[in-house]
Amino acid sequence: MTNGIFITFEGPDGAGKTTILSMISEKFNHAVITREPGGIDIAEQIRKVILAKENTAMDPRTEALLYAAARRQHLMERVKPALEAGKMVLCDRFVDSSLAYQGFARGLGIDEVWTINQFAIEQMMPDLTIYFDIEPEAGLLRISKNKGREINRLDLENLNFHQKVREGYHILLERFPERIVKIDASGTLEEVYKKTLQIIETKLAEKSL
Repeated sequence: MTNGIFITFEGPDGAGKTTILSMISEKFNHAVITREPGGIDIAEQIRKVILAKENTAMDPRTEALLYAAARRQHLMERVKPALEAGKMVLCDRFVDSSLAYQGFARGLGIDEVWTINQFAIEQMMPDLTIYFDIEPEAGLLRISKNKGREINRLDLENLNFHQKVREGYHILLERFPERIVKIDASGTLEEVYKKTLQIIETKLAEKSL
């Protein structure tokens, strides 16, 4: 049982979730801001292996296991202590990314990848997940125009892969409607930011009741 609140930001590549998270962090400057894979030293080292563009030979199961390993370390070293201290944690990606990317898009099976991650997270799920939805073509176009953005191995996958990622997220929306809230990420930055802020403030008000 934790006293804090755990909020995750999810979405296909190019949805703008990282930009929105940065904007939200200015509003909640007391929150712990982190990301997956990464957030702490060991997990950042695993991130480099997972996302390195030259690691094209990586087996999908290896990929899924590496994400779960990074997630476990990040959870124990950064997320769980913050929540136990009563803090808000805002995290760029969490377990839903593995379910959509490796479970569905890679074809490993959502339930199979969920089983791997249950071992890693021990039932510690977000209180709220905000899913930023965008057509894959639009998301990839944003990536190509953003010269300062990190281009990683997953960004280089074909359009069909990114379409499957989005389809996977939509399956998760149906599976976890009490936790995941969808936002249309195709709107302006200000529109998406305001909607995100509204969702978070509503959740905070519910938690304080």
